[in-house]
Amino acid sequence: MKKTPQPQKHTRYPIVLVHGIILKDIVFFKAFGRIEKTLKRQGYKVYTAKTDGFGSIENNAEQLKSHILKILELEHTDKVNLIAHSKGGLDSKYMINQLNFAEHVASLTTLCTPHKGSPIATKLLRLPKFLIKITAFWVNLIYKIFGDKHPDALKVCKQLQLSEQDCNLYAPTDVYCQSYSTTLEKCRDDFIMSIPLIFSRRTENHPTDGLVSVNSASIKATALTRLYPIRK
Repeated sequence: MKKTPQPQKHTRYPIVLVHGIILKDIVFFKAFGRIEKTLKRQGYKVYTAKTDGFGSIENNAEQLKSHILKILELEHTDKVNLIAHSKGGLDSKYMINQLNFAEHVASLTTLCTPHKGSPIATKLLRLPKFLIKITAFWVNLIYKIFGDKHPDALKVCKQLQLSEQDCNLYAPTDVYCQSYSTTLEKCRDDFIMSIPLIFSRRTENHPTDGLVSVNSASIKATALTRLYPIRK
């Protein structure tokens, strides 16, 4: 029996997937797994941002902007839809707000982004300074080998610590924004995330995915922002 071809889907503007800390596209390893390939198969125009795995927010925002400008030229369009995971959401907000890029972003969707920081980062910064510097050195070296242009593990950790005062917490103005979060209840549900989950339970009072709480993942709004509530 012949299968009926599925109708092709599309968005008005291309989709750009923005990865977070640690994960990045390396040879056969994809930061977003099969998501990009699946969306393309369904007919969407999809790209994965080429940013550093351990780059600072400012560094990655510049890289993201540069990559998007190439996409706009290639697709002959003036905007993109951003779907950003974890720190990628902070990189995206900085690019939009601080690099004056709002006119080229139709929407921003953040997934488990630590808009208010992460207790894990805060906890790590309480370790002895010599241990922090040694660890940061080796992380930077490893990520340099894997293609990072400007890795800075120590600065990233400082930028991800808990904060209620960061002016970049607010959602970009004149951009459709929405935030999503997930929660992990039992360690056996995810072997990799079970390790940070054990630590986060000692420092978090809110439901968390192991690294980012539901409270932290909720993007704030200014008076000019069209904000859509967090959905679990």
